[in-house]
Amino acid sequence: MSRVPGWFGRIGAGLTEVGERLDARRAAAEKDDDADEAAGGGSGADGVGVRSPLASSPGTVRPERPDPATAVPWGVRVAAEAGWRLLVLAGTVWVLMRVISAVQLVVLAFVAALLVTALLQPTVARLRRHGVPRGLATALTAVLGFVIMGLVGWFVVWQVMENIDDLSNQIQDGIDELQRWLLNSPFHVTEDQIKDIAKSLREAVGANTEEITSAGLEGVTVIVEALTGILLTIFSTLFLLYDGKRIWEWTLKLVPAAARPGVAGAGPRAWRTLTAYVRGTVIVALIDAIFIGLGIFFLDVPMAVPLAVFIFLFAFIPLVGAVVSGALAVVVALVTQGVFTAVMVLVVVLAVQQIEGHILQPFILGRAVRVHPLAVVLSVAAGGVIAGIGGAVVAVPLVAVTNTVVGYLRAHSRESALRHTPAPHGATASDAAAVTPAPPPTDTPPAP
Repeated sequence: MSRVPGWFGRIGAGLTEVGERLDARRAAAEKDDDADEAAGGGSGADGVGVRSPLASSPGTVRPERPDPATAVPWGVRVAAEAGWRLLVLAGTVWVLMRVISAVQLVVLAFVAALLVTALLQPTVARLRRHGVPRGLATALTAVLGFVIMGLVGWFVVWQVMENIDDLSNQIQDGIDELQRWLLNSPFHVTEDQIKDIAKSLREAVGANTEEITSAGLEGVTVIVEALTGILLTIFSTLFLLYDGKRIWEWTLKLVPAAARPGVAGAGPRAWRTLTAYVRGTVIVALIDAIFIGLGIFFLDVPMAVPLAVFIFLFAFIPLVGAVVSGALAVVVALVTQGVFTAVMVLVVVLAVQQIEGHILQPFILGRAVRVHPLAVVLSVAAGGVIAGIGGAVVAVPLVAVTNTVVGYLRAHSRESALRHTPAPHGATASDAAAVTPAPPPTDTPPAP
């Protein structure tokens, strides 16, 4: 037993020696790390050594370089962030326009079907309220609507064919009268100059015979495309009248769930705006056609009824259509009845258009579909450049509907932000109580 304390003493001495060796190795390792840091031997995240700015020369202290992103001014960074997002949006719009131009006929036919549906849908809804089945109500409304449109077109063609001979004779007499007026006018126009102008026109027509023939062949293609578009419009209108609600519900399923409540509320408002625009435009165009038609009828202008129908149709192109149809009526009056009658027709057209712009449109269309005149001009010009007459017709209702949708979505996002904001406390609560929140969005889909 006397040896046991000696063993414990030797074991304690050994453990002490091992501890001193570990402390010496730890001190040596720390000294090596300090030497590496002083010599710039630190390594980055990728294992490549990065030289410290202090290693250039002993005793020289250089500031560290800042992050490159922080060196760019804040305004430039914001402009760059907005710039690439705008480029992405511009690219998306460009691709969308290319796709639309590739299927332009289908798009215009569907948009025309939406406009016709907006005009006929209230009749279907009224028949449904009287107990008529949905299929029968759709069939009756569609047949009645398309028959009326077909009769209007047939009436215009019939009137033109009936009066074309008299009109050509009156135009020839008007040209002769215009020629005599030019000879006796203070402009000192001679008969030889008039003959030279007529000869130049005949030579121009003869020299461009091939172009005129090719234009006629292209006209055949246009007629075929127009018939195809009419058939697509008819079929699309039938399905929208019959099954519009389910089509809208299916469309909502394609929208992301986070944005679905806002789109569900914007849809009915957009449809009401479109319906109000179409019905108001039809009423205004009908009033224009009736009053201008009566004016040119009492002034003994030939083809007063076909001209009134043209005025009605051109009224669907805002601003531009009124100018074109009015100019057509004035030209017909000028070449058939003389300068005085043409001036009187111009007075009638301007008076009716002034009444339309200042009284009829604000009263009938209302504030829901009012669009600034500059937006009307730009949208009609852009629609005409992109898709011709069809684009000019659908441009303004598209802008009106877009304005309604954007306004509602802005109000909906503001209301959602207020709803998810924590309740105010203290004096702020009394201020927030005075703010009346917007009405909650309705999930009722439009019923085209």
